[in-house]
Amino acid sequence: MLDRPSPHMAQALAEARAAADRGEVPVGAVIVDSSGAVLAADGNRTIELGDPTAHAEMLAIRAAAGAIGSERLTDCDLYVTLEPCAMCAAAISFARIRRLYYGAEDPKSGGVRHGARVFAQATCHHAPEVYGGMSEGEAGSLLRDFFARRR
Repeated sequence: MLDRPSPHMAQALAEARAAADRGEVPVGAVIVDSSGAVLAADGNRTIELGDPTAHAEMLAIRAAAGAIGSERLTDCDLYVTLEPCAMCAAAISFARIRRLYYGAEDPKSGGVRHGARVFAQATCHHAPEVYGGMSEGEAGSLLRDFFARRR
């Protein structure tokens, strides 16, 4: 568990709060290069864009790839507030992201430590280093509060 403060996870949490303000599930993602410079940051936009693939991770991966002009993000790290789903985990693998830091676990729809466990499959092209539990309390609270308000 990595529950220590991180400026990149703080930015991902800000993106998650902005997503919640838009009525989206509060998940935020930030991609940084090897120097720690932010290449891309976004929050969920599935409703806004009418796109089921518009998860925070997918949007950030697309933007970061565009920013560096390559589909390979080999020297980049991804910070995301929720354990990525199987779709996002596969995209992380295809992008060759170096390290994945995530906040809250997702026992229902996760694809890293739960569910499909994409990086553990023999067919996985690339498995990043994975660090779960970063700012887990705050990330989990955002999600719980969001869904409690919707009920």
